Amino acid sequence: MSTPTRRLTVAQALVRFLSVQYTERDGVRHRLIAGTWGIFGHGNVAGLGQALLEAGEGVMPFHQGRNEQSMVHAAVGHARHLDRLSAQAVTTSIGPGATNLVTGAALATINRIPVLLLPGDYFATRTADPLLQQLEHPTEADVSVNDTLRPVSRWFDRVTRPEALIPSALNAMRILADPAETGAVTLALPQDVQAEAHDWPEEFFADRVWRVRRPAPDPVELAEAVRAVRSASRPLIVAGGGIHHSKAEEALKALVDATGIPVASTQAGKGSLRHDHPADLGGIGHTGTSVSDDLARTADLVIGVGTRYTDFTTASGTLFLDPDVRFLNLNITGFDAHKLAARTLVCDARAGLTALTEALSGHRVDPAYESEYRSGRERWEQVVDAAFGAADEHAVPTQTQLLGALDAVVGDEDVVINAAGSLPGDLHKLWRARSPRQYHLEYGYSCMGYEIPAAIGVQQASPGTPVWALVGDGTYLMMPTEIVTAVQESLPINLVLIQNHGYASIGGLSETVGAERFGTAYRYRAADGTFSGAPLPVDLAANAASLGMDVLRAKTVRELREALAAARASDRPTCVYVETDTANPAAPPTEAWWDVPVAEVASREAAVQARGEYDHQVADRRRHL
Repeated sequence: MSTPTRRLTVAQALVRFLSVQYTERDGVRHRLIAGTWGIFGHGNVAGLGQALLEAGEGVMPFHQGRNEQSMVHAAVGHARHLDRLSAQAVTTSIGPGATNLVTGAALATINRIPVLLLPGDYFATRTADPLLQQLEHPTEADVSVNDTLRPVSRWFDRVTRPEALIPSALNAMRILADPAETGAVTLALPQDVQAEAHDWPEEFFADRVWRVRRPAPDPVELAEAVRAVRSASRPLIVAGGGIHHSKAEEALKALVDATGIPVASTQAGKGSLRHDHPADLGGIGHTGTSVSDDLARTADLVIGVGTRYTDFTTASGTLFLDPDVRFLNLNITGFDAHKLAARTLVCDARAGLTALTEALSGHRVDPAYESEYRSGRERWEQVVDAAFGAADEHAVPTQTQLLGALDAVVGDEDVVINAAGSLPGDLHKLWRARSPRQYHLEYGYSCMGYEIPAAIGVQQASPGTPVWALVGDGTYLMMPTEIVTAVQESLPINLVLIQNHGYASIGGLSETVGAERFGTAYRYRAADGTFSGAPLPVDLAANAASLGMDVLRAKTVRELREALAAARASDRPTCVYVETDTANPAAPPTEAWWDVPVAEVASREAAVQARGEYDHQVADRRRHL
């Protein structure tokens, strides 16, 4: 008996296959590939372009992008908001369209977020050689520009024969759906193979469910973890993004309510506890709160849950100062769990936290320790109030007063998106996260240009959710193009555009390392050749309006509050434009160090002084073994 087959091109078969892939966790099913972003060129228009047209929106929704990198950012925003249970695909032509994917792919993989990349590639048959946009390598004939995606992809394959699509596509879905393996997945598709027909087994197009596992902790590891917690006098939980991906927020709260162990959060983990929970200490590390960092310096057990321990979190190895400090890491990947020579719980975050809570029944930290950290968080709340408040409503707002005005407008359901500049530090220290999905910071790659397309992805994932993309002028100039997409799709994203005439964050860092804000201001050249003249006469608000956004200009604190409220009530893509007071920054200082190496030898006094401070700070760095 012959196996039923269907004759389709490779591109048509791939689209049909992707349309029937699902994830399932806790009995809830999600479409794995919810839609496809695309910009068409000669490398994909006759293959995937034709296939998407033929399939129709009912089979595979199509989203038209303006920049290949930003399409990946939109897909990442979509997948992150949906706990990595649903992803999107991105198709490009060969050449620059494909290489534009690299930055977005790196962002997705570093942040452990699934996205499927489908770049066109050169002819597999090589009947036309060299092609338009082909990179000719003198010693490796099978290399194409798509090979730049190998190091930033969790899975890479070049599908050079129709039959090869079946195992390749199945492996791609396996990686995308696996919480321990996920990231960018690349299937490079030679343009001639995309259009080639093949007789496909009907089973290839049957509904397929990829179950997202919740592995439980190993009993031996769990017993060791319980002993470590019971013997600690000053334990501290470091909450990472894995808590959100696992939907483990309630399990974390149950553990904290039962034991009294306080929680400090990484950028990805902020919102794991609601901001007003008595054990929530806010951010930790270089951009952390004073109460978090003070407790971290005296903690004898650090319990990392779903965190990668980046240098911002550990203050470049200078934060955890207790000579006897030990680490207990709960993570779904052994790679991250073993960091800092930790005891490990390699398991799902929710399953592991639940098991810990049950095994620690009756255990609670000393009341004096609870009183200490609660007093510390009360003092920090006063710092936040001072930074958010404005004595004069008719004054030009500072950046932190802008955050205070936004805090007064948003509801629990709002999503605030940011990635780069000076805002991540202010947000990590000061933002009062009200729900698990509200605080959406991309700080694994800290990629300028992420915010606007990510806001589109979140809107697609959760229609009707108020979404705020917070950007400075430097970030805006990197990638404003997807504003056109938001207008085209009638997605009412809110853009808060802050004009501060340059790279504010790197300018501040530049001063601390002796580089004296070199090359960070957006100004005319002065007579001495430096960029220290008058500010450039750019009008970014007019630019946003020209791309189709409604624009509200705010010059004072009062006007800002009114504009933010109007934007939230609008059903159109809306930009709130404000020039902040940079002469009187209101942000609290950093509470921990960050290692940015300073010139060991220099002739300028600023660099000499910066090196002296660097040598003083680096002396506290240690390796936890």
